[in-house]
Amino acid sequence: MSRNRFEENKTNPLRNVVYLLPLLGFILLFILFYRGVSSVSHTADAKQMESLENAINRSITQCYAVEGAYPPNLDYIKEHYGLVYDETMFYVDYQPIGSNIMPDVTILRRTGGPQ
Repeated sequence: MSRNRFEENKTNPLRNVVYLLPLLGFILLFILFYRGVSSVSHTADAKQMESLENAINRSITQCYAVEGAYPPNLDYIKEHYGLVYDETMFYVDYQPIGSNIMPDVTILRRTGGPQ
């Protein structure tokens, strides 16, 4: 069948959409996968911080029970009670108030640490 060159080319507009569906499906799956991985990462970070907080509080309490006084600084806990944590990931602010008053401990996640 010959076509007249002056005749309009009438193509179905849905035909173009059909070609885009696999690409849109792939983009949607990629976004869902990325959000899932990001969610797992945030949950793991929260668990790590909670675990560090529990370890510090346990060591402080153990020191008070054994020695009758709270630890004078964070290095004392590391040396005598085996506290180990990733210092590039977390910053621990340890403020002793007195030998018989529980110290103030603040744990912050470092922004420059590994993600």
